[in-house]
Amino acid sequence: MQSNSISKLLKLKEVQVKNIDYGDHFIKFFLETKPKEHSCPCCGSKTSKIHDYRNQVIKDIPLQFQRTYFVLKKRRYVCSCGKRFYESYDFLPRYSRMTIRLVHFICKELTKTISITDIAHSANVSVSTILRILNVINYPTPSLPKVLCIDEFKGNAETGKYQCIIVDGKKNRVLDILPDRSQNHLIDYFKQVPRYDRHRVEFFVSDMWQPYVDIARNYFPNAKIIIDKYHFIRQVTWAIEKVRKRLQRSMPINLRKYYKRSRRLLLTRYYKLKDETKKTVDLMLQYNDDLRLAHRLKEWFYEICQSNKYSYQRTAFYDWIKNAEKSGIPEFEACANTYRHWAKEILNAFKYGYTNGPTEGFNNKIKVLKRISYGVRNFHRFRNRILHITN
Repeated sequence: MQSNSISKLLKLKEVQVKNIDYGDHFIKFFLETKPKEHSCPCCGSKTSKIHDYRNQVIKDIPLQFQRTYFVLKKRRYVCSCGKRFYESYDFLPRYSRMTIRLVHFICKELTKTISITDIAHSANVSVSTILRILNVINYPTPSLPKVLCIDEFKGNAETGKYQCIIVDGKKNRVLDILPDRSQNHLIDYFKQVPRYDRHRVEFFVSDMWQPYVDIARNYFPNAKIIIDKYHFIRQVTWAIEKVRKRLQRSMPINLRKYYKRSRRLLLTRYYKLKDETKKTVDLMLQYNDDLRLAHRLKEWFYEICQSNKYSYQRTAFYDWIKNAEKSGIPEFEACANTYRHWAKEILNAFKYGYTNGPTEGFNNKIKVLKRISYGVRNFHRFRNRILHITN
């Protein structure tokens, strides 16, 4: 009765627990099975003739935070044709020294943002065993979604410094990881995608990198190109920061330090500041006309971005560009020139509302994975691990 209860606890079918050995850091279960008739793998005939027994040590998932081993008394049969073979088990693959559920446990641990070494330690296997299992995991290239987001991240894999990530912007899932962000590689990749699949893409979201846009125009003719909101809003942030830094060079050292320490006050939306802080900002803006005008242009552009009416955004966006071009501030003139070049794609961002936010979130998770792994050079494993964690 006690043996049956332990067998139920271990969830092993047709297995009897004969003995248990407790150590300081391990538990050993001595297992046996009842003899039964088996089919010969060579001729297919039935046989129940036993040739001999051999004990095999098998690793299982940790139990009570201790390493768990099964000492299985394996039975070897002999057929009338002369073939000798071991009996089969539901919980143990052929020629394996670990249970099926231990492999499943390792696959589940691989979905967590922890290092391969930590997984090997918790599963009581070697790092090379974890890597062999990771190499078997395979994610085929899926069909392209309605909203396709693309971005690069610094992976430092064997294929290059930067890798490329493709994300479904509607369902927020990673579709694929590409070994390189070069235009030639992206062209080769999207050439392999069927034309009808590429024509189904309705929105193509990327940053302000010209090769991405060129690929979208050539291979996704039905897609509306959208520039990610973060990448064009930060152009205004960079412009006002450059104005502040330019003015600081001509300031006395004490005033220069004050403006540097108070730079966040100039970047924060004015209506979010407290009354006392608003007075401080007003006093800072009195120092120079360029800084005061730059702050006004910054507030105006942020207000355009936060509006919910596309008709207003479209009109106000071009008005902002005209005012920035006439402002006489070189930093904002350059910003206005950039906006005029990307006007159509920026207006699409206002109109349809899709962003690369999910992609940036996955990039952050990839950075965490790379940091805890101290870098991953093998691209195939790197890709498998990213897709396994994110999906």
